[in-house]
Amino acid sequence: MRLDALCLENFRNYALQRIDFDPVCSVICGENAQGKTNLLEAMVCLSCGRSHRTRSERELIRFGEEGYRLEASIHTRDRDFLSRIEAGYGRKKRITINKAPARTAAELSQILNTVFFCPEDLQLIRDGPAARRRFLDISLCQLRPRYAAALAEYQRLHEHKTRILRDCGERPDLVATLPDFNLRMAETGAVLIHYRARFAGLLASYAATAHSECSGGREELTLAYQTVKTVTDPLGGHQQLVGQLLAHQEEHCYAELSSRQCLSGPHKDDLEVQLDGRCARSYASQGQTRTAALSLKLAAREIHREIMGEYPILLLDDVLSELDPRRQEYVLNRLGSGQVFITCCEEDRLHSLLKGTVYRVDGGAVTAG
Repeated sequence: MRLDALCLENFRNYALQRIDFDPVCSVICGENAQGKTNLLEAMVCLSCGRSHRTRSERELIRFGEEGYRLEASIHTRDRDFLSRIEAGYGRKKRITINKAPARTAAELSQILNTVFFCPEDLQLIRDGPAARRRFLDISLCQLRPRYAAALAEYQRLHEHKTRILRDCGERPDLVATLPDFNLRMAETGAVLIHYRARFAGLLASYAATAHSECSGGREELTLAYQTVKTVTDPLGGHQQLVGQLLAHQEEHCYAELSSRQCLSGPHKDDLEVQLDGRCARSYASQGQTRTAALSLKLAAREIHREIMGEYPILLLDDVLSELDPRRQEYVLNRLGSGQVFITCCEEDRLHSLLKGTVYRVDGGAVTAG
């Protein structure tokens, strides 16, 4: 998989810019707030249809403009593709692939896959369950279109049910609609659990290997997928999962009505990370936390290769500066396959370590050399 060229129009701080990229490694240099991260954000958008930094399309539009356009030339599976996103301009968001309209944003992930790593991800272990669920969701949405569709549906149902619980005090008649929402959430939630459990199993294997190599074999990393307590086997059949999710909803029926919150479902899932049998979130040192987070991201990259048959695009946003020399060396040694984009402020140091093309970003303008 290869991103050959990217065109940005009125996206963030870019007015109009086209960049042809190195097929192996692109080192993107520049001072802070010049647009380095915005370039990687555009690539993420073109891989899943949305930004990893904001839910607001308005924030992606250059100040003073009415819309933005992104376009990527991609080579994958021995074919060339042209993916395009247009938003704003007083019209509904439009996504096309080779000029044909895409039915959903999930179709973008069938063309371009990315694994994005930024300094905030180094806290993936220390943050709450929502951060790890988001990590699972981003990875799976690119790999499995059915998962992306189920996740969107579940989130929509969850929002509706939350509004019903919030408003049923003033409108008691709304309570009668809850059984229908519970059933549909259980059916959709079972799909999420099915894919999350299988992905977590693969992740546990690859991450354990990566962590052992990065730590010099001194530590053992283990992962455990945690979901609704009535689910006895996350790898079980669909109907079994649906029944167990409904049972959990029944147990929490009165608590949900009392608290006016949706308390039951895979929207509370977690991925427990342990180091040598102890909870990493509570006991890991700063260095151990960084190593574990690195291992999860690199493991996700290997899973993409295993399932899709080729490496995804690896996006490293100013990550190396956050790592000690040993971990820097480990990451750089793992970049031998697949296309990589790295942003940094220290051009000379990175350029001496990597073979590729340096791109300089200054005020939303990119030059290669």
